[in-house]
Amino acid sequence: MAFDFNRFISRENTSCVKYDLRQAIFGNPDVIPMWVADMDIPTPDFIIDAIRERLNHPVLGYTFRDTEYHNAIAWWYKHRHSWDLKAEWIDFCPGVVSGLSHAIRAFTSPGDKVIIQPPVYRPFFTTVTGNGRELAFNPLVENDSEYTFNYDLLEKQASQGAKMLILSNPHNPVGKLWSKEELLKLGEICIKHNLIIVSDEIHSDLVFDGKKHFSIASLSEQLASITVTFASMSKNFNLAGLASGFVIIPNPELKARFAAELEASGAGMGNIFGFETLKAAFTPQGEEWLSGLMQHLNSNWELLSEGLAKYGRVKIRKPDATYLVWADFRNTNLTDDQLNRLLVHEAGLGFSPGTEYGAEGKGFQRINIACPNQTIELALKRLAKIARYIE
Repeated sequence: MAFDFNRFISRENTSCVKYDLRQAIFGNPDVIPMWVADMDIPTPDFIIDAIRERLNHPVLGYTFRDTEYHNAIAWWYKHRHSWDLKAEWIDFCPGVVSGLSHAIRAFTSPGDKVIIQPPVYRPFFTTVTGNGRELAFNPLVENDSEYTFNYDLLEKQASQGAKMLILSNPHNPVGKLWSKEELLKLGEICIKHNLIIVSDEIHSDLVFDGKKHFSIASLSEQLASITVTFASMSKNFNLAGLASGFVIIPNPELKARFAAELEASGAGMGNIFGFETLKAAFTPQGEEWLSGLMQHLNSNWELLSEGLAKYGRVKIRKPDATYLVWADFRNTNLTDDQLNRLLVHEAGLGFSPGTEYGAEGKGFQRINIACPNQTIELALKRLAKIARYIE
């Protein structure tokens, strides 16, 4: 079946964070917003149809996650990720960010050290500090646009009493898919020091051809026993507004602690449409749509890469996964304030400044390419307005 990923749909005046808050966020209401990680691509019709079907019943009362819901997740993971899940491992969370917060409260105590690996998704910082825990920074090691783990520092931090590692896999914002060997080496340190791994795998299905995603919990029983895996259908199918995700916890003791935290906070009920959309998404039809999406994202990558090739001071590499491009502007010798001002107020482009992901993001911008082709083409035309600074 053919899907149209280039159909433009106006999102203005729909209480849309990406468009209706441009003035508040950028100070320019006319930027092309290519920052927050949702897509300017419509949610697939078969998912919208599932919502409409549920609306045929006039009562939207309390609901629960039925067998079909759990089976859909299990099928998806076995089929796409070669991981045999058991239904009793799965629980709900109201999105990955809130899930991280629940996990921090469930598995650590105030004052405990939690390790993150910047440059990394901004809520990793705020969920730790906002819950009264202490951040321990284990920055990624960068070598010519390639990133690796700092195992020696991780060993030291784990041996000094850190309680948790929050892993981003695929990594947001650098687009890295961690190899099985990298994950096993990292996991060996965590097992040795009984360091709980909380793995954010929300982008795990947005993988480009030739690449492979590995869930760290799937690599061994020991790793499964210390890992809490968060995911959602929201990034794949543009459903972030439903605030619905899930968590996979094979260790029954950890799962009970997480469930108790959900119960205590009143966050475990979920919503009807989150459940119905997941059951519609995690199907062969959903997989077919996702395959088409990845082909479209690849075409957008090629457009962006070709368009940026003329600007010698800007470096990009194709992400292994995600629809986020980590663009390196450091050779422009512009300060971050200068770069942001030029992009926003001269070029009219709303990217995510790299410093939002930690000090290691200085000189970078994160660019969302999940949009129609013409949006990439227009963004490149606008970028030409500041060509003298980046050629």
